[in-house]
Amino acid sequence: MTLSTLDENTALIIIDLQQGIVALPTIHPTAEIVKQASALADAFRKKGLPVVLVNVDGGAPGRTQQASRLAAFPAGWTELVPELNRQPQDHLVTKRTWGAFTHTGLEAHLKKLGVTQVVIAGVSTSSGVESTARHAHELGFNVTLAIDAMTDMNADAHINALTRVFPRLGESGTTGEIISLLEQRGA
Repeated sequence: MTLSTLDENTALIIIDLQQGIVALPTIHPTAEIVKQASALADAFRKKGLPVVLVNVDGGAPGRTQQASRLAAFPAGWTELVPELNRQPQDHLVTKRTWGAFTHTGLEAHLKKLGVTQVVIAGVSTSSGVESTARHAHELGFNVTLAIDAMTDMNADAHINALTRVFPRLGESGTTGEIISLLEQRGA
């Protein structure tokens, strides 16, 4: 569904825009994704709305068929990209699963702030972004996906999330559309 509105208490969640992730090969240049996500963060901060910056530092326990790419993360791998311009009021979430809500306290943080909607951007579309969106939807948040502020390592997985999964979880819009709706609000 195309983006229709933003709730009065909407938060931005930016997934895994960190040094180690943005260095991986993706289907869209990560520099453009970082640029769009940074523009969203600036717009949310300007309106006094919550910004959540998420990084990943580990993986969920349990066996999988696909082995992890890294046995151990190199130094600096989890550091957020400087373009996000992290501010003291931003909420940092370090996750150890695909989704930002699992065992992180994010749900309680957002509910304490009265948040009813989340806008989600980041990497990767089919894992961190999709898992966070699914969980947010299940928790009762209205979900908006910033489709030009996300990318994936796999084109088919990215397209599947955009065309088949996201329409069932919420609304989608571009960075420009989301910022335009924010700017239409009073100061």
